[in-house]
Amino acid sequence: MNEALLRSLTPNVLGILVRRGADFAAAEDAVQDALIEAVRVWPADPPRDAKGWLVTAAWRKFLDATRADTARRRREDLVEEEPAPGPAPAADDTLQLYFLCAHPSLTPSSAVALTLRAVGGLTTRQIAQAYLVPEATMAQRISRAKRTVSDVRFDQPGDVATVLRVLYLVFNEGYSGDVDLAAEAIRLTRQLAAVIDHPEVAGLLALMLLHHARRAARTAPDGSLVPLGDQDRGRWDTTSIAEGVEILQAALARDRLGEFQAQAAIAALHADAPTAEETDWVQIVEWYDELAGLTDNPVVRLNRAVAVGEADGPRAGLAALAALDDSLPRHTAVAAYLHERDGDLTTAARLYAEAAQKAPNLAERNHLTRQAARLNTRRPR
Repeated sequence: MNEALLRSLTPNVLGILVRRGADFAAAEDAVQDALIEAVRVWPADPPRDAKGWLVTAAWRKFLDATRADTARRRREDLVEEEPAPGPAPAADDTLQLYFLCAHPSLTPSSAVALTLRAVGGLTTRQIAQAYLVPEATMAQRISRAKRTVSDVRFDQPGDVATVLRVLYLVFNEGYSGDVDLAAEAIRLTRQLAAVIDHPEVAGLLALMLLHHARRAARTAPDGSLVPLGDQDRGRWDTTSIAEGVEILQAALARDRLGEFQAQAAIAALHADAPTAEETDWVQIVEWYDELAGLTDNPVVRLNRAVAVGEADGPRAGLAALAALDDSLPRHTAVAAYLHERDGDLTTAARLYAEAAQKAPNLAERNHLTRQAARLNTRRPR
């Protein structure tokens, strides 16, 4: 069963159902039911046209639900519209669906959550982790969003800022999570940049390219994580770095700074350093100060504490960290790193072990566990 194929087809199938008259919430449920059916049927009887199969199956699921819930006359009208078997249209509706999910009737946070779940293919748990909220809270938010849009017409697309937020979160999940969505997020952001002349769209595309350029160096052959400072910079994609820097410089020249441009500037400074030791941490701290002024995201201040520790010494970094909520994801890992830099190996080893227990994925957990073991072997007995 090719799960990546199913994920890549889901947005287009969903778009076809919406265009054919299905309301969004019912269409999303029908597509999910069709995906479950595909998982059951395809291993023994793979279709020749996967997309056409999913369109037909999802439409039939939608019709079944409609028969149970709606009037007979409407049901019969929809039956006449059932698409014939065969190849489905090749149009890519994914970006349009992102805008439709960012409907004006929804709050920005609800629109982002709904899009990540319905179009981005993320699980409720993954979305909750991205928002730093409990899974049950996010499930309720998504359910409310579905109810809100169940009776509205999708003829009023949402704003660019909400769509950018969704693309950013999809990229982050693909870059560091269990599902590879990063390339898809870059593709969609390129599409958006081609039709919308906005410095923050350019800033987000630059940010994605600069981060993605380092991807090959982020893991060792055994799959273990390689921290930024230890990465083989010869494996970085210099073509993507050059493109990202060029796009960023053009955006910054417009003097309309936004958070994605500021993040891209930080990434560019890392990419520009020939070695980890030559990183311009002072300038990175300055960009984090700019970024903190643009957003109240506590993760920004957490990353700033690391930069302060590099620019002004680990104790300055620990002082910056002390002002933050210690329940923040990766707070304990940052504390461990700064204590190690300060020479307190006992505390650092303990904190690495604690951070491993809180890690959001297996690769990060294994990395932090190895860090703790490394320090424990160095400590005097």
